[in-house]
Amino acid sequence: MTEPKSQAGSTARRGRTQLVGMALIAAATLAGSVLLFQSARDGGVWGTTNRGTFVQPPLTLADLAVRDEDGLALTEGVTWWLWVVPGGTCDTECEQALHQLRQLHILLNRDADRVQRALVTADGVKDQRLAEAYPRMKFLAADQAALSRGIYIVDPIGNLVLYYPLSDAGKPVLDDLKRLLKVSQIG
Repeated sequence: MTEPKSQAGSTARRGRTQLVGMALIAAATLAGSVLLFQSARDGGVWGTTNRGTFVQPPLTLADLAVRDEDGLALTEGVTWWLWVVPGGTCDTECEQALHQLRQLHILLNRDADRVQRALVTADGVKDQRLAEAYPRMKFLAADQAALSRGIYIVDPIGNLVLYYPLSDAGKPVLDDLKRLLKVSQIG
């Protein structure tokens, strides 16, 4: 038995309408996905949650020829580092940053053992006054050409991760460091 001609035409029309509807839904989904991806990539709606600036171009301890107080090369370690780079001599702003980082180190509580603090200069010479004021702080020497004056977070593998101006030595560094320590499987 065959269907009447008018019924066959409406069934075909309904099938085409459903096909066009499914194609439009697929196209809208694809377009929405591309739009969300582009906005996230461009730092639009989502972006990153860090408050510091990623170090660009990426730098490592080996790139900077970092040496400890004894002159030994520092390539990687087992802890995270908080570096203060004064860009010359440690002035008042630098000393305030060192004080803030000491307070921040205390606020890390049980994670404090995972982090070391250092003053990074071109010669790495220990300043006795600063050494007495900050006995747990290390003094490191590094190539200053690639470093800007400020604060750096360095991971245990030896990568410089985030940079902050000296004036941001408090809460922005603490927030990012806590987040890094929480998600880190190293150090």
